[in-house]
Parts: sequence; structure tokens; C-alpha cells
Amino acid sequence: QISGTLCAFAAILADGSVVTWGLPRVGGDSSRVQHQLKNVQQISGTVGAFAAILADGSVVTWGDPNRGGDSSAVQHQLKNVQQISGTVGAFAAILA
Repeated sequence: QISGTLCAFAAILADGSVVTWGLPRVGGDSSRVQHQLKNVQQISGTVGAFAAILADGSVVTWGDPNRGGDSSAVQHQLKNVQQISGTVGAFAAILA
């Protein structure tokens, strides 16, 4: 699967890891969270950030914090996530 932001892309590889490229500030640089991006099931983007659902139902976000790249305020709620969808500047998650 490949997902995009305004000027960046993220792709899930066959082993469940993720490769990103493009403008770093809008998600093209995932180095801050790369160690967490294992067993990725789905990626969704806003104009400036990405969200990835892991196999355990948790979520990892990166990119512009004003466009959904910082999920720390709701991280405790992001468990058993089934699906994520992005708008211009935010994500919504469907929980199990």
C-alpha cells in the first residue's frame, strides 16, 4: 500500500516495515518513529502527516503536528484500531 500527503509518500513493504520519501516536514522523514513501524497493516495521510495501524491495533503518527502528526494526546485511546481515515488536518479512527 502507498499513501500520500501534500508532498510526501509512505509505502508498506512486504515485511510490514515502512519507507517514506518527500518533504520531511509533511511526513517524508519517518526516522523519529521508524523503530515503531513494524508489522504495519494500513497507512493513511492528511496533507501533512501519516498515521499507521500496527498489527496489534496501535497507531503511530508522524509529520506535521498541526496536521495530525502528533497523536500523543489521544494515544491512550488508540487501541484495537481497525481503520484510520485522514482529512486535511486530522485523523479519525474506528475502534473494535
